[in-house]
Amino acid sequence: MECTLPTIIIRHRRENVKKCSLRGFETRSDFQFFSYPDCSDALPDLSQYVVLDIYGEPLSARDSGCGLMLLDATWRLAERMKRQLRALDRVPKRSIPKGFQTAYPRRQADCPNPEEGLASIEALWIAYRLMGKNGDFLLDNYYWKQQFFEKNHMTEISCSDIIII
Repeated sequence: MECTLPTIIIRHRRENVKKCSLRGFETRSDFQFFSYPDCSDALPDLSQYVVLDIYGEPLSARDSGCGLMLLDATWRLAERMKRQLRALDRVPKRSIPKGFQTAYPRRQADCPNPEEGLASIEALWIAYRLMGKNGDFLLDNYYWKQQFFEKNHMTEISCSDIIII
């Protein structure tokens, strides 16, 4: 069963939208974007959501009935957002399984595990797959799509079954 809840993106106001891998999704009806820190009172009911968090339990198909939320910011700013957004305290945390590598040319020094840090669009694509959602459209315009598949030993044809090598 496909989840009808929109994917929620909370983007830090200092995130460089020109470099953002989620750029272009702001107008989609199946996405809701909120700007941090001005979003605290504007967030919808989050009782049916999970939030991507590197410290959460692994995301799986059992989460398929949930909506998905992602914090879009640098690592340092995302940690601050998690602490200050009290609404997230009650939202279950889920992580992407270890082993995936980003194709995005990362240049930030504050990432706890730079080799495991993913671009937002990469994390979202993997999360959709793990939750059984149709996310084929997510990487359509991602500049590093082919490199992402190659680094993770996937092909566009065989990526419907995620296998971590």
